[in-house]
Amino acid sequence: MSILTVSNLSHGFGDRAIFNNVSFRLLKGEHVGLVGANGEGKSTFMNIVMGKLEPDAGKVEWSKKVRVGYLDQHSVLSKGMTIRDVLRGAFQYLMDAEAEMNAMYDQMGTADPDELERLLEEVGTIQDLLNSNDFYMIDAKVEEVARGLGLGDIGLERDVNDLSGGQRTKVLLAKLLLEKPDILLLDEPTNYLDEAHIEWLKRYLQEYENAFILISHDIPFLNSVVNLIYHMFNQELNRYVGDYDNFMQLHEAKQSQLESAYKRQQQEIADLKDFVARNKARVSTRNMAMSRQKKLDNMDLIELAKEKPKPEFNFKEGRTPSRLIFETKQLVIGYDEPLSRPLDLKMERGQKIALVGANGIGKTTLLRSVLGLIPALSGTVERGENQLIGYFEQEVKEGNELTCIEAIWNEFPALSQFEVRAALAKCGLTTKHIESRLSVLSGGEKAKVRLCKLINRESNILVLDEPTNHLDVDAKDELKRALKAYKGSILLISHEPEFYRDVATDVWNCESWTTKVF
Repeated sequence: MSILTVSNLSHGFGDRAIFNNVSFRLLKGEHVGLVGANGEGKSTFMNIVMGKLEPDAGKVEWSKKVRVGYLDQHSVLSKGMTIRDVLRGAFQYLMDAEAEMNAMYDQMGTADPDELERLLEEVGTIQDLLNSNDFYMIDAKVEEVARGLGLGDIGLERDVNDLSGGQRTKVLLAKLLLEKPDILLLDEPTNYLDEAHIEWLKRYLQEYENAFILISHDIPFLNSVVNLIYHMFNQELNRYVGDYDNFMQLHEAKQSQLESAYKRQQQEIADLKDFVARNKARVSTRNMAMSRQKKLDNMDLIELAKEKPKPEFNFKEGRTPSRLIFETKQLVIGYDEPLSRPLDLKMERGQKIALVGANGIGKTTLLRSVLGLIPALSGTVERGENQLIGYFEQEVKEGNELTCIEAIWNEFPALSQFEVRAALAKCGLTTKHIESRLSVLSGGEKAKVRLCKLINRESNILVLDEPTNHLDVDAKDELKRALKAYKGSILLISHEPEFYRDVATDVWNCESWTTKVF
């Protein structure tokens, strides 16, 4: 039975078309991966099926009484609520049912026999609902999911107002999983999870009996949890049975067949045009020429998708810095309270260090402390000389009303408009994206604009905080190649072993020095 049916959907922003007459159907229990390059419209599609965005044409139909769960990173969490309060809110409908049942028990004392029979029947129905949903094990369920996603380490009594963006996302994801809806809509859920919690979510989704649609650029994760792929490409949405690797095989074969057919047709068109040009003037061959012209006019032309620009990241390398990059002595990092024991760390020129470990233990805080952006609680940081630092932050909110061109021009006013456009195009952005405001771009496109700033400024040290979040597969592969080729030093936070293992000369597991308990 179809849970969700999308028919003849078309949508765009201004003169930039995203979908053209696409259809989609989700059946009970299907585990769907929604894939495509940055900017192809995956998040837009999610917003349309959720009713947050009105499509230009087409319709979205849900079957009746379907409970939909959507990981919305912009949900408001009220100040004063603890993490436990939010997670228990997943069972609010059961708590309301219990309150209704208790009110019925109160009515029974004064009810007549007929009324008593009706109340007993309703109480029995509610009791069955509570039992079938393990109502009396709510707290155990909350603890289990919270532990799986690392929320126990933050503390379930913590006020949600004090949480970082990544921690808020974890809380919303945990609540969503506890609600166990008929269909889960997950937009890049692994972006704020570390390796251990990605592994837990993977097992959870493998065993999830209901349907879900998952957007993710984490290919090993996708491969392990989906059984269907829907591919967004060139304003179309195509369905492939199997995992991502199987889809890639079939898609590449399909593209190869299309290119062969296109070449054959182009040759045929050239031959027909040549025949018509040579024979239309002769009386004896005019009819044959007209016949071929008619064939040309009625030909159903094969069109190849416009080649999307492949990103090309080449970091500009500055002069050589001193041998010492930084050295810490008895450094304690944190804000209100310590996040680490006293640290004696040292990084030298040429090292490429990956910082790994669970979220919330202070990896970003360490980067910011070493860079001098925030003060340490105690201890010292000595930095070397001649340092040209390129810093990629995990989240940047300001400047979203600028266009891509303005964002780059503000950083590099000496460049001509042609040079700015060329720099953005090299990062894999099309003309339409380049002229758009940052606020309408996808997360991956925004990341490419920030990388554009980074690669066009000389550096000898790169400090990168989760640079692969939101990036599509091509961009991720190209960034990995560029970082391997970079002659300078790198300090990198990443939760993707497939990415950092090929780049790093050293891996520092930050769980070994954190004050957080695991």
